[in-house]
Amino acid sequence: MSKAILGKKVGMTQVFADDGKVIPVTVVEAGPITVVQKKTVENDGYDTYVVAYEKKAKNVTKPQKGVFDKAKTEAFKVLKELNLDGELELGTVVKADVFAEGDRVDVSGTTKGHGFTGVIKRWNQHRLKMTHGTGPVHREVGSMSANSTPSRVFKNKHMPGQYGVEKVTIQNLDIVKVDAEKNLLLIKGNVPGPKGALLVIKESVKAK
Repeated sequence: MSKAILGKKVGMTQVFADDGKVIPVTVVEAGPITVVQKKTVENDGYDTYVVAYEKKAKNVTKPQKGVFDKAKTEAFKVLKELNLDGELELGTVVKADVFAEGDRVDVSGTTKGHGFTGVIKRWNQHRLKMTHGTGPVHREVGSMSANSTPSRVFKNKHMPGQYGVEKVTIQNLDIVKVDAEKNLLLIKGNVPGPKGALLVIKESVKAK
């Protein structure tokens, strides 16, 4: 990865292309992020940069405070490892203009949580018949398997349970516009998570 940044999902809107077509976009407040630590093969076994996002005045742990003090920066809320090209010094600030209009990116985030849900919402299953004595179990899971053979429920059967709150990456999204002054990226389509969710935006690994 040569280009990457952290951001926060603001919401969705739409913009008009030059030919008049309407493009749905997600507005992302991208950066600025600050390089606070450089990991090396000699010390850590691999090369990467630790970047910080969103300034935070209190509730900073002692190990985190040591990282910030060494980098001579303020305390931040979020610390992430990103593979960035080039020799970056501690304290280097990366802004939204690291990307340009037309770039393709992969966006990672945590999806919305839906709590404990049934199989229709969780797995898109069909409901049972509404007539001929089926009720009142129209939205239940259905047959669990034969009770003679195998006399058990198979592993990985779609069942009710926790839905959402999982890491998802959407690949090959186009950057429609970059507002460097306001640190905003307009990304075509939707990205994971609710409003305010933390996002990792990286240069696409499978760019078409």
